[in-house]
Amino acid sequence: MEAPSTSDSVTLFQTEDNGAVHRIPALLYIQEPPTFLAFAEKRSSPRDQDALFIVMRIGVEKNGVVCWENERVVGNAKMLGCRTMNPCPVYDVNTKTLFLFFICVRRNVSEMHQILTGRNAARLCCVTSDDLGTNWSLLKDLTQEIISDDLRNCATLAVGPGHGIQAPCGRLILPAYLYYIHCHVCCIPIPLWTKPHSFTIYSDDHGKSWHKGQMLRNQKTVECEVAEVACKNGSRLLYCSARTGKHFRVEAISQNQGLGFANSHYCRELCEPPHGCQGSVVCYEPLEEGEELGKTDSQSLTGEGTTSWLIYSHPTSSKRRVDLGIYVNKSPLKPNSWTQPWIINGGPSGYSDLAVCQDSQTMACLYECGLNGCEKIDFKRFTLQELMENVPSA
Repeated sequence: MEAPSTSDSVTLFQTEDNGAVHRIPALLYIQEPPTFLAFAEKRSSPRDQDALFIVMRIGVEKNGVVCWENERVVGNAKMLGCRTMNPCPVYDVNTKTLFLFFICVRRNVSEMHQILTGRNAARLCCVTSDDLGTNWSLLKDLTQEIISDDLRNCATLAVGPGHGIQAPCGRLILPAYLYYIHCHVCCIPIPLWTKPHSFTIYSDDHGKSWHKGQMLRNQKTVECEVAEVACKNGSRLLYCSARTGKHFRVEAISQNQGLGFANSHYCRELCEPPHGCQGSVVCYEPLEEGEELGKTDSQSLTGEGTTSWLIYSHPTSSKRRVDLGIYVNKSPLKPNSWTQPWIINGGPSGYSDLAVCQDSQTMACLYECGLNGCEKIDFKRFTLQELMENVPSA
C-alpha cells in the first residue's frame, strides 16, 4: 500500500510550564511490528549541565498512521550523582533486543572542565529491552570494557547522540567520540594537545561484549553518525559523517565495518555553523523498478560503484543553527554528489535524527526546532516521492 503523504509535523517533546526542556533527539524504526521509538534528554534548563534523564515516546504505526503513546522516563538509565545524556539506541533484529546507550556525567561538571583538567567525569552506559522500551534492564557501565587502555588519556567521552545500526553480518555499530590527551608534561595533561576524535563502538556477539574501533586521527571530530553503503560488487562500506568546528563536515569511509576509517576529508557541500552541530545520516536502498540508482560513481576503493543512497539532515546555514534541511547523495563514493537541501524546518533548528522505513519507501526525521530557539522536538514523516520532488537537482 502506498504510504500517505505526511508533510505535516507533530510535536513529541516541548518546553514545560516549569521550565523543563527537551533536547538531543534520537530516533529508531523497528520494522516488525512497525514502531517508532523517539528518545530525548529532559533538562531543567537548556544548559548541558542541567540534563536530568532520558525520556521516550513509542509510536505504533497502523494503516499508515503513527499513534504515539505518552512520554515515559527510561527509569533505569541513571546513575547516582550523575546526569544522563546522549541517547543512542540500536536494535538487534536477530535477538529482538533494543540497546539504549548513553553517558552518565557527574553533576555540575561541564565538558569544558573535563577537557581543561584532563579528568573524565563521564561513564559509558547501556540498558536493554526485550519489549521495545516498555521495560528495561538494570544499567550496565561499559566504560572500562570499551575504552580500555585509552582511558588513561581520555579527558571525556560520549556516545552518539543519534542512532546506531546493525550491519547485514549482524554487527551492531554505534557512533562515539572522545577527547584524547595527546601530551602530558610531568604527568599533567596539556589542554592544547587534548583533541576530539570520532570512533565506533561495535559488537559481533549480539551485545554480549563491546569493543572500540580506531579513532579518526586527521581532523578534530566530535558527534558523528554512520551508515552502511552497498557496492555493486557485493562488498559493503561504512560511511561516517562527523561534526567539526571548521565550517564543514568531515566524511570518512571504512572498509572493515568501523574498525578503522580512511580517506577522511572536509566535505565543502555540507556546511557547519559556528562551533558545528550534530547531524544525521542514513542509507536508503532503491529497490523498486523505475527508481534511479547511483549510476555514475567513480572508481571507489573497491573498484565498483554503489547501489545505495545517503540521506542527511542538518541545519543549512553556515552562520547559525537555522533552516534544517534534508540532502540526498545518489553516488556516495563520487565527489561532489550531494544535492542542495530540502528545507523541512525554516527558522531555529538544531540536532536531528533520521530513520528509514524501507518497505513503505518513507523516511522520518526527529528534530529540534522552535520560534526563538529549540523549544520543542518535532517528528516529520515523508515519502520518497516527496523527498525527490523537493530536493533541488535530485
